[in-house]
Amino acid sequence: MLGRCLIRNSRYLVRGKSLLTHCRTLSDKSGVVTEPISPTLLKKASSLNSQLKDLESKFSSSDEFSYQDSKKYSLLISTVETYNEFLRETENVEELLKMLHEDPSLKEEIESELTQAAPKLKRLTSKLKTKLLPPHEFAEKPCILELRPGIGGSEANLFTEDLLSMYEKYAQHHRWSYEIISRNPHPSGNGLVDATIVINEPGSYNRLRFEAGVHRVQRVPATESKGRTHTSTAAVVVLPKIEEDDTSLNRTFLPDDIRIDVMRASGSGGQHVNTTESAVRVTHIPSGIVVLIQDERSQHKNKAKALTILKARLAEKERVEKEKRELAERKGQVSSTDRSDKIRTYNFSQNRITDHRCGYSLHNVEGCLNGYKLDDIIDTLLDKETEEKSDELVKQLETKEGV
Repeated sequence: MLGRCLIRNSRYLVRGKSLLTHCRTLSDKSGVVTEPISPTLLKKASSLNSQLKDLESKFSSSDEFSYQDSKKYSLLISTVETYNEFLRETENVEELLKMLHEDPSLKEEIESELTQAAPKLKRLTSKLKTKLLPPHEFAEKPCILELRPGIGGSEANLFTEDLLSMYEKYAQHHRWSYEIISRNPHPSGNGLVDATIVINEPGSYNRLRFEAGVHRVQRVPATESKGRTHTSTAAVVVLPKIEEDDTSLNRTFLPDDIRIDVMRASGSGGQHVNTTESAVRVTHIPSGIVVLIQDERSQHKNKAKALTILKARLAEKERVEKEKRELAERKGQVSSTDRSDKIRTYNFSQNRITDHRCGYSLHNVEGCLNGYKLDDIIDTLLDKETEEKSDELVKQLETKEGV
């Protein structure tokens, strides 16, 4: 069936006649552009069937199998199911296009079906490409987001509070468990000095890692008497949450590597602030990373939170250094959607949010800050990353095969 597949050489083909122009017109009508998938990736997907059968044979002949075998089996099952669904939908689109060519009298009905089939095929194509890529090291982890104001004075503090609210509402929208483990209001009562929120949902890191970077807001502050637009920023750091019982990573540290200081909490918060040494500062001496937590009245709880954040920062630091080494080893670098300065601009006067890494603009500031439209931006970034990494994977596979 793949030999007759319409997805070939980046165009749709039917024997004796090209329907590329028609398909583009149809895609424009439905708002969907169906992207092709490389034959090299399809060949890799097809080969996974044999790997799955070999692994199933191993399981049937032995009662013992490792954690890695189980993890590999689960990944193979998921990928093969996506591949088979992709083939079925491809065949469906192929038959519809063939019918359209052979029986123009059914044009209206067939185009109606294609407007539903095309977006489904596009989603499956993107999903299959994602499944074929090596998974992100922390893809299945929960995550920790740290937020701090940047330039812009009190407006930056207020924007930091807006972003914290956005991530809370995003978690609520997905019904994910979350916890604010640190929230330090500005002494003036306007906005935040910093905040840390933990999203406990497995896999949330893979979604929210794109939030890392500098967020810029352009709006008229409530205190601005002349109606002038101000520009302010806030920085977001996204870390993987490393559980205490996580045996897949070796992120432990020796007692001599850390220094723990206790002190009285600062700021407003009641009588206990001045009388109890509940604040905890943990310093990781080899890296110089410092974590200060003072939200809880219990010194032990603050210490546990500080150590959790320290482990996350060390894990992220190691990941970033590993990626830098890998990039340095490549002959040519490719652009990516990793963190960079001013990743996104929130323009209130134009009701527009623009993500500068992919050029995508969303005209719904309120919907994004309320959490339910943030996925539109994240999905676009995921698609961009998938395309970039898929192209790189195709080059690697073709080089390996000597194509």
